[in-house]
Amino acid sequence: MGRVGEVERKTAETEIRVRWVLDGNGSFSGNSGVPFLNHMLDLFCRHGLFDLEVEARGDLEVDAHHTVEDLGITMGQALRQALGDKAGITRYGSALIPMDEALMLAAVDLSGRAYLVYEVDIPASQVGTLDTELVEEFLRALAFNGGFSLHVRLLSGKNSHHIVEALFKALGRSLRQAAEPDPRVKGVPSTKGILI
Repeated sequence: MGRVGEVERKTAETEIRVRWVLDGNGSFSGNSGVPFLNHMLDLFCRHGLFDLEVEARGDLEVDAHHTVEDLGITMGQALRQALGDKAGITRYGSALIPMDEALMLAAVDLSGRAYLVYEVDIPASQVGTLDTELVEEFLRALAFNGGFSLHVRLLSGKNSHHIVEALFKALGRSLRQAAEPDPRVKGVPSTKGILI
C-alpha cells in the first residue's frame, strides 16, 4: 500500500477528510471549499509528487479561517501517519523557488519537533477569496500536527499571487526531498535513534 496517511476530522465548524500518498504522481483531487487554496494544493502536489485527496466542508459563510486551519491540522496528521517511524528517510529538505519576481526559500526538518519560522510579507490582504494571513495559519497547523520544523522566507517579491505560489511550490519540493527514502540510511536518520 505504500506510505499513505488517511485522516478524518469533524468539529462543530468543519468536517474534513484527507488521504495523502507520499510516493504519488503529483495529483490533487477534491475541494477545500476555497478555490485559490485548491490551486495552491494542486501545484503543491505537482511539485512534491504527492497524491492528495481532500474533502472539506466548513463554515465558509463566517470566513475561511476554520476551514483553512483545520485542513492544515488534518493534512499534518496524515503526513505524520504516512511517514510512520521515518526509518530510511532523508529527513531534511530545502528548496529555493523563483516565480517571476518572487523568490522563496523553504526548509524542512522531519525531526518530530514542531516549529514554524514564517518570514513572508504578502502585500495584498486577499488573493482570490483567500485571506493571505491564513497562509501562515495553514503552515503552522501543518507543521505542528505533522511534527516537523518549517522555515519559509521570502527573499524578493511584489506580486501577492506569485509570492504565495512560490511558497507552496517550495513547500512541496522541500517536503518531497525530506520524505524521500535514502537507501544508504539505516534506520532513523538521528543520533538519538528515534524521530518523534
